[in-house]
Amino acid sequence: MRLKIKFATEEKELRLPIHYNEIIQGFIYKHLSPSLAEKLHNQGFVDPETGKNFKFFTFSRLIPETKPIVQKNFIIFKSPVNFIVASIDKNFIQSFVENLLTHPHLYIQNQKIVLISAEILSLPLYKKTIRVRTLSPITVYTTFNTQDGKKKTYYYHPKEEEFSKKLLSNLKNKVKVWFGKEINGGEIKLIKLTPPRERVVIYKDTIIKGWDGVFELSLPEEMFKMALLTGLGAKNSAGFGCVEFIRS
Repeated sequence: MRLKIKFATEEKELRLPIHYNEIIQGFIYKHLSPSLAEKLHNQGFVDPETGKNFKFFTFSRLIPETKPIVQKNFIIFKSPVNFIVASIDKNFIQSFVENLLTHPHLYIQNQKIVLISAEILSLPLYKKTIRVRTLSPITVYTTFNTQDGKKKTYYYHPKEEEFSKKLLSNLKNKVKVWFGKEINGGEIKLIKLTPPRERVVIYKDTIIKGWDGVFELSLPEEMFKMALLTGLGAKNSAGFGCVEFIRS
């Protein structure tokens, strides 16, 4: 399910650090049932073969209807502001909506907001090939040890062949954990990068590089759903890889 949240600020503006992914992630976790939030935060859905865990949700950057003011270390949003939350787990979306609607007061970094609407967006009908654009950057990387024993992370560029391969492998693993079956095939290719192309996000004191752009997806149906409902690439639950369908 895909959920579009629209809110207004009680004050004239919402003032956040430039790198606010962790703040929005915390807002989402805070408005889930305690048991679900604890499960996702501490464990997620585990692949028994690899031990890798998935949260199975993603979210977009904040999408204001008026151009925000960007300062050196802060970004200032005027009302109203939107963002998208997506998950293949209906219980996740249901819990989030119920908590938003029943919570007496809503805050983002100690700034009071007022919920305007929470709209369920329909998933586009399955097509073998679709185009999507990023609502939050896609990150694909490999971590390895250098000769001196230090860990180093290499972030792939969308024009590198490994970028597409890792996106497909990620979707395949998600399908295996959620649907319990192996799915092969598929193709993901870059159509164009939309300026600013590369995004650098600081999340929990870690620098993460991602890419905004338009991508063409040719995927089996289960992988199609995973791409739109859980995001493309890594770190989806930290606000990466959220995409939306666009007409060709």
